[in-house]
Amino acid sequence: MNRLQHSVVHRLPQSYRWGIGDRLEALKLSGAEAEDELVGLSLLSHQGSQAWDIMRMLKETLVEIQLDCAVVEWEGEPCLFVARNDESTATCRLKNFGVGIAETFKDMPA
Repeated sequence: MNRLQHSVVHRLPQSYRWGIGDRLEALKLSGAEAEDELVGLSLLSHQGSQAWDIMRMLKETLVEIQLDCAVVEWEGEPCLFVARNDESTATCRLKNFGVGIAETFKDMPA
């Protein structure tokens, strides 16, 4: 059974970039996109060591299509980071492997 088919990821609410010493730092919302801006994906479906295994598998599926990405611990959880310009490609590739992508719904005006 494909373990990725039972995985669900969601986009982290902020944007990120690589800082000094290859450390991630959250960007303040400015409205302007930076060339080095990253998007983070976090797992909703798995935790602990299993989450790390799944994230490594997700990374491998993106590396297969030569998409730069990294799995890094963020706020205690493994997260997959890709360039903002590659976000659509990454989510499309993950969907093709059966990964669920949770969407954020904004409140509708009454």
